[in-house]
Amino acid sequence: MPRPRSSALLRIFVGENDRANGKPLHEAIVLKAREGGLGGATVVRGVLGYGRSSALHTAKILTLSDDLPMIVEIVDDRNRIETFLDEIGSILGSALVTIENVEVVRYGERQPEA
Repeated sequence: MPRPRSSALLRIFVGENDRANGKPLHEAIVLKAREGGLGGATVVRGVLGYGRSSALHTAKILTLSDDLPMIVEIVDDRNRIETFLDEIGSILGSALVTIENVEVVRYGERQPEA
């Protein structure tokens, strides 16, 4: 299904230990996005960060954190992103959520097999 060129990038910042219905929150978000047919989702694991509490989370070996920052990124039409946010709002807890306008220049079309 072709995606519009003018789209939105949703970023949801959570902690590695955040949970939703017994699953890691980042996983629950991606599975819900896939179930809803959104354009695509990626989870990025941070190596250093802090949030509202100012507690430092790091992957440095001497101060290994068990709650590293996780960023869920989803690209799709802005209306679909906003509808998705309404659907998952109850599981987000203290997550930081941002939306920015993006222009999709390529959406991985498959090459014909030789």
